[in-house]
Amino acid sequence: MDWFREHAWRGVGHTLLLPLVWIPVALVAARNIPQWVPLQRPLDALGVVLIVLGPLFLLVRGALPREVLVGCAVVLLTYLGLGYAFGPVVVPSLIALAAAIQAGHRRFAYGVTVATVGLGLLLQATTRGGVVSWEGSALLLAWLAAYVAGCELWRARTERLAQARAAREETARRQAGEERLRIARELHDLLGHHVSLINVQAGVALYLMDSDPEQARGALATIKQSSGELLREMRATLGVLRGVDEEPPRAPTAGLAVLGGLVADNEAAGLSVESVVDDVDLPAGVDLAAYRIVQESLTNVRKHAGATRATVRITAEPGALRIVVEDDGRGAAGGPPGNGLAGMRERAAALGGTLVHGPAPGGGFRVEARLPLEDA
Repeated sequence: MDWFREHAWRGVGHTLLLPLVWIPVALVAARNIPQWVPLQRPLDALGVVLIVLGPLFLLVRGALPREVLVGCAVVLLTYLGLGYAFGPVVVPSLIALAAAIQAGHRRFAYGVTVATVGLGLLLQATTRGGVVSWEGSALLLAWLAAYVAGCELWRARTERLAQARAAREETARRQAGEERLRIARELHDLLGHHVSLINVQAGVALYLMDSDPEQARGALATIKQSSGELLREMRATLGVLRGVDEEPPRAPTAGLAVLGGLVADNEAAGLSVESVVDDVDLPAGVDLAAYRIVQESLTNVRKHAGATRATVRITAEPGALRIVVEDDGRGAAGGPPGNGLAGMRERAAALGGTLVHGPAPGGGFRVEARLPLEDA
């Protein structure tokens, strides 16, 4: 039943129309054959039933290829055994043979074909009084071998197309998984940076609410600005999945061009940041990855290192971009936990780069990444 539901409307012409159209053609041809082969049994009602039965079997050849091949072979042998003239009655068996080969039942199809040909020649010899045309039989066998070779070529072509289609689908699934992973990284970096900043400023506002309302008001303004940026960037990131954005983004795309805003956010949260950035034209992927690595590194400094100062150096080297973020915090003992470092390593690896981290030479913690610029 699964096959019938799947093929109910697909390939109707190939599955249904061909056998039904062949029935009248075969009947007309079989009726006129005795004009050229007068020794054969004239076509009668039983012969008509056998001629019609073969194409009817073909209607279900997609669901039952082996059974249909056997049924068509039995119809053919019965037709020949009753003394009817050899002719269009063989066509359904050939179509059933091709369907069985196409479905992968090759050995079964070859066995049924060999048995049918052998019994058919025997029946022809019996109905003709032991006289067999060896020249005609050899021609028939040669033609049948060519037909089988054509079926095999068609089967091989179909398998290649199916493999190519499966490869395309697997590539699409892999690309979709990579895109989901990229978006997950984006959301992790966005939430880690903005939420930690909001948390720090909210603590400042609560602490100074009574003693210094003006500074508390400034902290609340920073919270409002950071939450607004978070919402805008999340909408831009999730819009890739939903495809619902109706207008171009009005905020700049995340990259080193907006690194100054990132530094300002961290300084507003109480972390002094010194940045040194070479002026270099970067591919979009490298530009975004560099920004996110710096963003996640500074977020980790605020959340885990207990540092008061951080240094960001981004320098262009031959064929690569070098990113170094250092702080004066607790160092390796207070190294950042969680998925932040793993996410940064994956970002670098996705571009063919590397990322290492560990204690800084003068104390604190150090993150260093190299992102290739060629073929990025």
